[in-house]
Amino acid sequence: MEAIIFDVDGTLWDSTDIVAGAWNKAAKETNIDLEVNGDDLKKVFGLPMMEIMDRLIPNESKEKKEELFPLCSKYEFEFLSKTPGMVYEGLGEALEALSKKYFLGAVSNCQSGYINLLYKMTGLGKYFKDDLCPGDTGKLKADNIRIMMEKHGIKEAVYVGDTIMDYNACLKANVPFVFARYGFGHVDKPDYIIDSPLDLLKLF
Repeated sequence: MEAIIFDVDGTLWDSTDIVAGAWNKAAKETNIDLEVNGDDLKKVFGLPMMEIMDRLIPNESKEKKEELFPLCSKYEFEFLSKTPGMVYEGLGEALEALSKKYFLGAVSNCQSGYINLLYKMTGLGKYFKDDLCPGDTGKLKADNIRIMMEKHGIKEAVYVGDTIMDYNACLKANVPFVFARYGFGHVDKPDYIIDSPLDLLKLF
């Protein structure tokens, strides 16, 4: 095994409470009936942004959703630039050790710049060799996992994530899935399970 590729939200950090405040501000400014909290966002994080909009405001028009989306992103970046998400305990130690032996990457269904913001606010970017998201490639998680592997000549990798969407992406990309049970979701039959980032040191 040559590489470990990570999901972001629910795997590297939890930004849901802060992002909820940002999205509520955006909804208020666009006169959209939406008020969410961190627990609400935990149920939808991992989906592409427009699918999140479809779930949170199903009765709004496409035009209204397209109006809300960029404003959510704008305030999300503003809020997280002042108050970063919560990094999971032991993550820095785990990444430092793993980066000495493996290629580490990050692949998320987020907007462009979000992963770099995490790097900036947490100092964890020094451990990662590459990152991809739909905002950069126009493609979703499974394709981006394969793109990253092909780009760097990686033959064997695992993906660490916390939702059923991550698991399904791994099936499509044909890579083993490590379920971060400390995150947001539930997966019945992952290839591996961890209850802390430090558990990765036991697996690999």
